[in-house]
Amino acid sequence: MIAKIKILHIIKSLGRGGAEMLLPETLKSHHQDQFEFHYIYFLPWKNQLVEAIEKAGGKVTCFPANNNIQLLLQFPKIVRYCKEHQIQLIHAHLPWAGFVSRLVHLTTRIPLFYTEHNLQERYHFITKLLNKLSFNWQTLGIGVSEDVTQSIQKNISPAIPVKTILNGVTTTTFQRENPQERERIREQFEIPNDAILVGTVAVFRFQKRLDLWLEIMAEAIKQNPKIYGIIIGAGPLEPLLKEKHKALGLEEKVFFTGLQTNVKPYYEAMDIFMMSSSFEGLPIALLEAMSMGCAIVSTDAGGIKEVLRPDKDGFVVSVDAWKSLSKSIVVLAEDDQKLKEYQSLARQRVVDSFSIEVMVNALEKLYLAQII
Repeated sequence: MIAKIKILHIIKSLGRGGAEMLLPETLKSHHQDQFEFHYIYFLPWKNQLVEAIEKAGGKVTCFPANNNIQLLLQFPKIVRYCKEHQIQLIHAHLPWAGFVSRLVHLTTRIPLFYTEHNLQERYHFITKLLNKLSFNWQTLGIGVSEDVTQSIQKNISPAIPVKTILNGVTTTTFQRENPQERERIREQFEIPNDAILVGTVAVFRFQKRLDLWLEIMAEAIKQNPKIYGIIIGAGPLEPLLKEKHKALGLEEKVFFTGLQTNVKPYYEAMDIFMMSSSFEGLPIALLEAMSMGCAIVSTDAGGIKEVLRPDKDGFVVSVDAWKSLSKSIVVLAEDDQKLKEYQSLARQRVVDSFSIEVMVNALEKLYLAQII
């Protein structure tokens, strides 16, 4: 029997963020007869994806850390883990997991891949500086979009190779197949069955600009009362967003669901998926919504412009032109044929170019090229 290649993923948390969601989804598509996957994370209160990873066949360990300094101090434990489990390659995600993984790499010389999910320009000064100083202490850098890769080249000028592997989604899982879920979600929030439901899935952080998302919805609803909204997620800006929600008088029109580990039923309920972000890497929620056949209305932040071709796969505007998104929503809400057309186009775009299989095959080729 041929021994499996042992890969260790390291990430700060296993909450439901975009980078985190990729881990159980890619695991389901990996060739587990050839690879054995381990996962280390550090924030025990952000563990929503642990069960999904273990169910898919991964081995998960938490080394608790309350802050980034404590996280870095876990590197001796990671070194021991790698030796005990004979880890052959480490794959880190996002800066602080990257920093501690680079210490492990320098100690053990185990090959280290690092996936960058965001633009360097958007990181805090200290994070950006540490990333630049330590980036070459690894084997390979990976950008989740050409935009992210170009940001690495511009801000870091790395001596190591950097490749682009576009994010993907499991198109066989994320497809409409349960009308009862659509009805259940709408009944839960008392949304009429014939309403046009606009939704988003996001961590409540500044770059998502959910305050502007609410303003866009308020204007669209003013134009067409048939429009409703739903926001799936949570985060540090939640109190401010709920204040804005109340100030705009949206209590009976736009609903907060809180954090959800299973978002598929909410995509089932949506007609339109909207993003108003100021910057992005390549958002997983966008790909999931497209795969589910939601019509897309979005700014062209970051890697979004690599997914959406204007007036072909969705309605796309520049980051500064966010106010015009309300017009796009109204157009779709008032033209059922156009709505169905854009729903179909969104699904087809992901199936053709952003499937999880394409992403996993690219990763496995890199793993094998490094190990064998």
